[in-house]
Parts: sequence; C-alpha cells; structure tokens
Amino acid sequence: MAIIRLNSFRDAIALQNRVNSIFQEITRGQGESGALTTAAFVPPVDIYNDEHKVVLKLEVPGLKQEEIDVRVENDTLTIRGERKLEKEEKKENFHRIERRYGSFYRAFSVPNTFDTENVQATYEAGVLKVELQKRAEAKPKQIKVAVGSPKPVEAANVESKTAA
Repeated sequence: MAIIRLNSFRDAIALQNRVNSIFQEITRGQGESGALTTAAFVPPVDIYNDEHKVVLKLEVPGLKQEEIDVRVENDTLTIRGERKLEKEEKKENFHRIERRYGSFYRAFSVPNTFDTENVQATYEAGVLKVELQKRAEAKPKQIKVAVGSPKPVEAANVESKTAA
C-alpha cells in the first residue's frame, strides 16, 4: 500500500487563488457607482443538421441586425456583436441588473464538407439563424440495387462472337 502525503497548505493556497479570481471576475464589471453593469455575455446556441445543411441558432435579443457580424474565414465561422446598456437607463436607480451586456464572440470550426461560399444568416425575434449547405459530394447518395444476376462479361463476349 502506497503512502500519499497531503499538502493542506498547498490546497488552501489553490482554493484562495480560485476565490480571488472569482471576485476579480465579478468586480471587473463594476462601474464607478459599484453596481454591476456588465458581465460576460455568451449567447446560447443550438446546432443541428440534416442531410442537406447545418443550422446554428443564437439567442441575441436586444441587438439590431447591423450590430451582428457573421464571417467565415479559414474554415471558421465567427459571430460577434455587442449588447450595450443604454445611457438613459444608467440614470435610473436600478435595484438589480440581471440581463447580460457587453461584447460577445463565438467561433465554430466548419468541416470541409460544407460550402463556406454560400452561408445564409437571418435575424428574427432576437434569434440569429445561420445556415451552411453541405457540398454536393458530401450529401448522401442513393444507390439503386438491381434485381437478378447480371450476365458475366466473358459469357456476353462469347455469345456475340458465336452469333456472327
């Protein structure tokens, strides 16, 4: 049986460092008044596909269409944007701010089986929908199965020679 030494001092330091980093993340978003105004904004995404395309749906309510940037570069689909806290609302006496604000960036690698030249993006009711079509050579192909046995190649050649 092996003896395992526990270093409780090292574990306590690691815990303290983790707690400190959590507090630093929280206080980064504080303004001069000390109220939390911004936090990490990562829009949730749903990704699904069928035999013809892959679809990404991101929830980004409160943004205008021109505030969203969708690009495909080097087999990577990137989506950027920023949701800002409106200046008029900063004068109000907020008791709580739970909605997330700030810039966001999402990146997705695109396999070479998809056509990156014809990407379609639509924005409706706070949901950004991005569609990438599969390349024709990547789509599944139906192969028709013939019923019966085909004639062997040699037998067909012999029959044509004897008929002549």
